[in-house]
Amino acid sequence: MSYIVSSVACFARKIKPSAAAWGALILLALSGAVQAQAVMVPNFWDPKAQLERPEIPATRTIRFLVDDDFPPLHFPGLDGTPTGFSVELARAACERLGLTCTVQVRRFDTLLDTLAEKQGDVVAAAIPVTADLRRRFAVTAPYFKIPARLVTKSAPIKDLPAFSPKALQGKTIGLVEGTAHEAFAKSFMRTSVLKPYPELSAAEAELKAGAVDYVFADGLSLALWIGGEDAAGCCAFAGGPYLESRFFGEGIGFVLRDEDENLRRALDYALQQLWKEGKYAELYLRFFPVSPF
Repeated sequence: MSYIVSSVACFARKIKPSAAAWGALILLALSGAVQAQAVMVPNFWDPKAQLERPEIPATRTIRFLVDDDFPPLHFPGLDGTPTGFSVELARAACERLGLTCTVQVRRFDTLLDTLAEKQGDVVAAAIPVTADLRRRFAVTAPYFKIPARLVTKSAPIKDLPAFSPKALQGKTIGLVEGTAHEAFAKSFMRTSVLKPYPELSAAEAELKAGAVDYVFADGLSLALWIGGEDAAGCCAFAGGPYLESRFFGEGIGFVLRDEDENLRRALDYALQQLWKEGKYAELYLRFFPVSPF
């Protein structure tokens, strides 16, 4: 299973949308050009859990590390300043804790080494949480997950029929070969006809043309496509998100050094409070005009 989890992580970065593409989607949403769909804001926190806030010296400056090449989680803003859902969530957590923070950009493949070498305090980038990561570092509870989703060609959204597992029986599902999505489909969508493609864009084009009934893939990339010009309003998500951790990982959290346990607990507390107070939803709606959930 470790191969499957790592393969979806690599796949997600391989097909990451450009900052310009995601920025255009946000502008389209603001202008009302994106076809209206209900935006579901995910909740990764147990409402019954009451986390305590540990004390962090107010004089300490927390250095967050990100890369700038994975929108909408982290990318350069119009003025070149790093922004994105993960970045703004980190800034909001610092404000909630009353701490001073900086955001420093590093190349993605150097982030964990930079953290280990104490050139930063927290990695706030889309690094999937795995057992290997936990052996090296401390990690907060996940604040985001990249779900797998099904997309189908639809009539107007209001006329889309209710989804059920039986809807997949005998249907042709396009997916990208060699990914965790293909492995999952082979295990749990056995009554369907699976049609692999070398790239997601090829599967999307076939769906738009009516050559397949569904596409099963990374919900983040599919959300961008659904709201963009290429789809032209052709398609919509069907059913809920698939979040099985054996295939799609545990999610994304803030990563810290093991000895920074107090800071990890403080960030967990801040993230839960940001959810309760509505700040998480505010940021989510800003960066995900079409929700992958």
